[in-house]
Amino acid sequence: MQQRIQSHFKGHIATISTMSEQLPGQIETIALLLKATLEDGHKILIAGNGGSAADAQHFAAELVGRFLKERRPLPALALTTDTSILTAVGNDYGYEMVFSRQVEALANPGDLFIGISTSGNSENVCRALDAARERGCQTLALTGGKKGKMSQRADQVLQVPAEYTPFIQEGHLLLIHLLCDLVERQMFSEE
Repeated sequence: MQQRIQSHFKGHIATISTMSEQLPGQIETIALLLKATLEDGHKILIAGNGGSAADAQHFAAELVGRFLKERRPLPALALTTDTSILTAVGNDYGYEMVFSRQVEALANPGDLFIGISTSGNSENVCRALDAARERGCQTLALTGGKKGKMSQRADQVLQVPAEYTPFIQEGHLLLIHLLCDLVERQMFSEE
């Protein structure tokens, strides 16, 4: 058991170390995109499945509530939370449409859609990326080591350099926290 524990820590540390070497420029670009989107009066829509659904909700909660600073709420919405919409659309149109239908209903030009998937291949997230682009939204994909189909559908891709799902999810959480911190610091440094 101790060997497994140490192995997980070493894998996590290696993933985070590679991220710290490869991603700072992209992270800065994405933080500026989030800031511009919000300062221009637009909203952020976020979706994913399973653990990525939890990450979508976490991301939206940090923006609407607060991350570290007392400040005004920022408009963000996780498309993973309304069970009536998810089950109705899933039943009537198919599960692959549960996010794209919401994007069609809620997204406006200038909004930002963020799709989260460890594999980068979630069909419902891919379709939501397509719908967001058709609505004039910027798009961002948070993916894992293989990028997947989402990378060809998103304007920006933040790829955690790992193929082991837990390390990808841990990397996504780090990116979410880092982006929230940067957005708060950029938008509310005077307060």
